[in-house]
This record gives sequence, C-alpha cells and structure tokens, in this order.
Amino acid sequence: MRRQCLLLVICGWVFFTLLFVLRLKEYDAKPPTLDNTVTTYIKKLKLQDESLLTDNQPTESPLNEVDSHWDTVHNERRSHLENVCKNTSLRNLAHTSLTKFVLDRIFVCDKYKILFCQTPKVGNTQWKKVLIVLNGEFKSIEDIPEALVHNHEKNGLYRLSSYSAPDVKKRLNAYFKFLIVRDPFERLISAFKDKFLKNPRFEPWYKYKIAPAIIQKYRRNRTETKGLQFDDFIRYLGDPNHKWLDVKIGESIIHWATYVELCAPCEIKYDVIGHHETLEKDAPYIIKRAGINNLVSYPQIPPGITAYNRTKIEQFFAGINKRDIKRLASRFQGDFKLFDYAEPDFLLN
Repeated sequence: MRRQCLLLVICGWVFFTLLFVLRLKEYDAKPPTLDNTVTTYIKKLKLQDESLLTDNQPTESPLNEVDSHWDTVHNERRSHLENVCKNTSLRNLAHTSLTKFVLDRIFVCDKYKILFCQTPKVGNTQWKKVLIVLNGEFKSIEDIPEALVHNHEKNGLYRLSSYSAPDVKKRLNAYFKFLIVRDPFERLISAFKDKFLKNPRFEPWYKYKIAPAIIQKYRRNRTETKGLQFDDFIRYLGDPNHKWLDVKIGESIIHWATYVELCAPCEIKYDVIGHHETLEKDAPYIIKRAGINNLVSYPQIPPGITAYNRTKIEQFFAGINKRDIKRLASRFQGDFKLFDYAEPDFLLN
C-alpha cells in the first residue's frame, strides 16, 4: 500500500512538471505584446529618427546646381561675340594684340588645364581662390588667408606671360578658358568706390599718386580742394588721349581698362563668358564645364549682390556733363557691343 502511494505521488509530480514545461515553451514562442499607447510612441520615435537621418544627409547647394538650359545661353553669348568680332566698323574697339599686358591677366592651372582671364571688379577674388585650391595649396576656399589671394608672389598662381611662346600657344589651344564680365559703367563705379573712396585693402598709391595725377590733368574747378571726384575720373577715362596717363599710372589701370584691353576676347576663343549679373548660374556652370565640380565649389553669393542696379548708375552720373558721358560711352562701346549690354542712352536723355 505504501508503495502504491509513493508511485502515485511520483506520477503526479512528473505530470505537473511536464505541464509546467509545456506552458513555458508556449510563452517563449509568443512575442511580448505592448499596449497601443506604447506601440504608437515607439513608431513615432522611429519616424523621427528616420527624419533626422534624412535631414543630416548632405544636399547640393542651389548655387552648385547647373541650369539645364544654360548651354543654350552660353552658346548664344559666344555666337553674339563672334558676330561682333567680325564687324569691321568696330575693329578698333573690339580687337587688340596678344601683348604681355593681356597674357599677364590670364591665370593658369596646369593641373586641370584651365585659363582664367582676370577682369577686376566682377568677383575675381573668389575665382582666384578656386584656382588656389585646385593647385593644392589649401584644402578649401575658407582656409585661404584674404591677404594671400592678391599677393601674386606667394599665392602660387602662374600667369600665362611666364610661359614661352610655344607653351602659350599650346595652352590657348588646349585648355578650358573663361572670363567674367559686367555692365561696363557699373564696373567703373565699383572701381571708383573701391580704390578712391573705401580702399579696403589699404593701397595708398591710389590716393597719393594716382588721384593727384588725374586731378592735375582733368579737374575743371581748380578751387575744389576735395579728393578725386567721380567727374574727374570720368573725364580721364573718356579722354581719347588717356594712354599717356595710363603709362604713368602703370598696372593699376587694370581696374578700369576695357575687357578688350584686358582679355582680347576676339583674339582668344573663350569657352565660357560668365556675366556678373547671372553669376549664381554661371559659377556652377563654369565649374562643371571645367570638370572640377567634384573638387571645389564657388563660395556662397549673398542674395542680390550681383544684380544690375540702374538707380546706382543714374545717381553717380547725375550732374556729369553729357559730353563727358558720350566720350566715355564711346571708349567702352566695344565692351557694350561684344557682351550684349544695353548702351546707357538713358543717361543722355
């Protein structure tokens, strides 16, 4: 009897053990469930994480996007330039020789086969920075000290004039070439303000050498004791015999010389002609055409800074003698015609 009871206890213990094991396996097989509130909260967290990941991905800046129709724009600019170059009536205003003065204006990047013709007062500083980065001196444009950009003995930029005649010809034929232009009169205003009114880079020779030379020759009111005035500047630039003073002034005339004198656009076949007024689209287009869009980008352009400002032109030229304006327009007529800028007739009406 005792044995039977013991056997019965053992069987009962085994039965309950097996039942417990089966229940445990069933629990493990089912995933734990959460109430609706917790489930919804976790889903929201997941969506937020995905959003943050997406927001942190690098996106292409609008400045670095290339307008798909910009090929047409530049083809039209080049075609217009070529037609004006063929106009024999403008030959004296549109053509020049490939002198050392012109070759001095063209910066060379042999590593990526690029030639850039410098036309001051149209954002050249930024393009010099682009070339300095390409030459490997600095990793990014932001790293370049501002003073170094204009120090041509230390910035590592070579000029086309430093090459032999055969090497000059080779580069002109094979390299990607570009220049930037701007409304001619607005550029002259920018040059006058930068060199004679503000002079941010502290170049004292403009005030103490160049300004007195212009005043001595071109000031009408000899009782005027102020520094160089805009009308003095305009009379100098519009004088058909200005070259004698240009020689005296020296290389500083690049800030108001014509595009023809600087870059010889009828003699050199430039691949791209950028306009300061459309620089937001021209800059990425030039960089892509040059094949360097994966290496460097043009610095961000403040909104509206490149827009044409007719009001500013009217303000500066208010009170300027009409004869002086006509003479100035005559000298810069080649620039107006070649690059399809409207001549400033509104100043003469």
